[in-house]
Amino acid sequence: MRRLVRPGWLTLVVFLLVTGAGSSQGNPESGTLTVSGHAGEVPVIQISGRSYVAIDTLAQLMNGSLGYQGRQITLTLPGATRTEQTLPPAGQSANPAFSRDFLKAAIETLSDIREWRSALLVAVENGYKMTDAWLEQYHAPAAKNLRLASIAATTASDRDALRLLSKELDHMQELSNRVLTARKNLSYITPDSIKKDPLDQKILKCARSLAAMAASGEFQDDGSCR
Repeated sequence: MRRLVRPGWLTLVVFLLVTGAGSSQGNPESGTLTVSGHAGEVPVIQISGRSYVAIDTLAQLMNGSLGYQGRQITLTLPGATRTEQTLPPAGQSANPAFSRDFLKAAIETLSDIREWRSALLVAVENGYKMTDAWLEQYHAPAAKNLRLASIAATTASDRDALRLLSKELDHMQELSNRVLTARKNLSYITPDSIKKDPLDQKILKCARSLAAMAASGEFQDDGSCR
């Protein structure tokens, strides 16, 4: 018996269904075949030391169906489609790294945070007025895409990456609040002082780490976002 797997179907191509010891004579002898988990028996005929069953009877016993293509007979068993749907494609893990929708939302969130940081540096460098409303116009889209990523998170890797992505947004919010508070207090701030801030360095390292995960499609926590 040779086993072939086709997309969407589990097929058994049956040539010799049962083999085993038997009579070495040419005259046929009879017996029965019992399939574990299925009620009933299938008649077995032994000819020249080999055992044969009627495939239509076997299919009926196992609640299967037969298909014919030339000299090839295909036996399809019930539940084959469900089984194959629960098994991952060859070469993939049972739990895919990142789902497509999550990855898309995560990348959008990272893009928003990057734009937010750039705007913050430009505002400080040029002495632009900064208010809570100004800050919110950058926070809102990033928070929105983070919510979309949260909704789309379906795999373990999605959820693990989501926690790091949430921390990245929190860090960016904290840095912005620091700068906004300093400006309200008329404290002097330079772009260099922001870039040298350990929190800003963490934001950059976390962004690079998350971007590398997105590019590889695999979750790996290197501690950059903690």
